[in-house]
Amino acid sequence: MPAVFPGGTSVTRLSVYTGACADGLEGGTPHLHTASTEGYVVIGGHGALQTLDTHGFRETELAAGSTVWFTPGTIHRAVNRGGLQVVVVMANAGLPEAGDAVMTFPPEIMADPGRYRAAASLPDGERPDGEGPGSAGEEAMEAAAMRRRELAVQGFRALAGSAAAGDLGPLHRFYDHAVALVRPRVAAWRETFERTVAEQTRQTAAVLDALARGDGAHLRESELLESPQSAQSRWGMCGRLRTHDVLDPVEPDQQGPGQ
Repeated sequence: MPAVFPGGTSVTRLSVYTGACADGLEGGTPHLHTASTEGYVVIGGHGALQTLDTHGFRETELAAGSTVWFTPGTIHRAVNRGGLQVVVVMANAGLPEAGDAVMTFPPEIMADPGRYRAAASLPDGERPDGEGPGSAGEEAMEAAAMRRRELAVQGFRALAGSAAAGDLGPLHRFYDHAVALVRPRVAAWRETFERTVAEQTRQTAAVLDALARGDGAHLRESELLESPQSAQSRWGMCGRLRTHDVLDPVEPDQQGPGQ
């Protein structure tokens, strides 16, 4: 397998959704990741990141140059206050694309895996994370993405309201539902993790051992890899996505000096 992207991460260009939700805010679909840390590097526009965890609700201002990250279990919602553009860095490349994210739908939907899948999926089989194929018309895709966003905002506001009142019970129940939803996928995730992040960690340990012995053989096996941006943007949870398939890189075209 080719060398994985640094740190076993993946990168995506995100244009955060516009169009107001029921609470008057523009932005993305609230969700959490169950296994992966996520980072935002803001490259344009401005807005905010709303988060909810066991410490309560928080809003962090975002502008060009802002760099923030949050660990699994942090419910997050990107709020767009004008042209918000983000480079998203995700830990554990391959896991977020395989269903690591769970959206904050109301409890009656969270408790039923079938209803959750129906609410999370976009038309024509596109996966809930926005990374899968789909041929439905753009208008149908947009309408479905906005419907699921509204449903998740409804659940998020209820969770945040309970937390503000000192009741974390609904949040803990949401966490339990999230674990139940992803549990059937964990075995497949582990296979991805072992051949990417874990393998890179083992390779680094071996390199350190070799360097300690004065052995630099690995330097003679260096290579350059590239992952082109996706040809089309996709409907994600937080906005339109331009992705890079870092698990399947290519070698750049060779050119001589000055070409």
